[in-house]
Amino acid sequence: MATVTTPDAPPGRAPAPRLGDAPGRLGNKVFAGVSTGAGITILIILAAVAGFLVLRSWPAITASQEDYDTVGFMQGKGLWAYIAPLIFGTLLSSVIALIIAVPLSIAIALFISHYAPRRAAQGLGYLVDLLAAIPSVVYGMWGMSWLVPQLQPFFEWLSGTLGFIPLFADFQAPAKNVMSAGIVLAVMILPIITATIREVFLQTPRLHEEASLALGSTRWEMIRMAVFPFGRSGIISASMLGLGRALGETMAVLMILSPGFLINFYLLRPGQHQSIAANIANQFPEASGLGADVLIATGLALFAITFGVNLLARWIIARRAEFSGAN
Repeated sequence: MATVTTPDAPPGRAPAPRLGDAPGRLGNKVFAGVSTGAGITILIILAAVAGFLVLRSWPAITASQEDYDTVGFMQGKGLWAYIAPLIFGTLLSSVIALIIAVPLSIAIALFISHYAPRRAAQGLGYLVDLLAAIPSVVYGMWGMSWLVPQLQPFFEWLSGTLGFIPLFADFQAPAKNVMSAGIVLAVMILPIITATIREVFLQTPRLHEEASLALGSTRWEMIRMAVFPFGRSGIISASMLGLGRALGETMAVLMILSPGFLINFYLLRPGQHQSIAANIANQFPEASGLGADVLIATGLALFAITFGVNLLARWIIARRAEFSGAN
């Protein structure tokens, strides 16, 4: 772009560009417009999804009990009585998955970032990233055909040994219970949590680690005092990210879990629990009229739960942004 010299430019010096004639001005405007438009588009899509769910579920929310009696799969229940066990089953299976996956993810990420040799760490990192790309239906088939039979002897021993605890009481074969579903969900969310935590651990300032080692700390003490505090919010946000995927998982839960509509903590009994997403996939092909509206209302509940989880994760990241590697 040609520059225009000012009248009083000193002789022998390059002419000063006039204000506003900086190179790339048009490109900056285009990029800013595209970026702003993309952000607005995301908000519009989110609002459209929420509006669709509210609009389609409103007939189910305002329906009377006589109307609900005409929906066969509700079995004479009201809307809240139908949705509450689904919310409970969704949260229970997701929490089980989180309890199993988060400690394993932290250990794997720590090994890759601070213990494994460089070449081995690169290979393990690629392997973890590839595991995240496996479709959920493959995990469901693996869990149904291989994992469930393998878990049955362990569950029998667990129920016989710790059956006095209601959590592990009254196991019945086959092992198509919420514990099996939670284990499969843990395997599914393990890669994404591990990859996120690994990147956070790798962002720990090298000077912090070296200063801790220089003061006489062992490697574990250095990790406990330098790496974990720096990556704490990253661990939490990665856990929330995995929780969001576990909450919305459909096919794996549908293929493994024997459905039920009860609210209890019997983890080893089949036919006790069901998740929202799996129930929608199971019932929606044959639903119509008010039945379809009821299922969309359950989807609205899942949308609200997932949205709340993401808001919580963003709040945690923002709260510790000034000294966290996760922002």
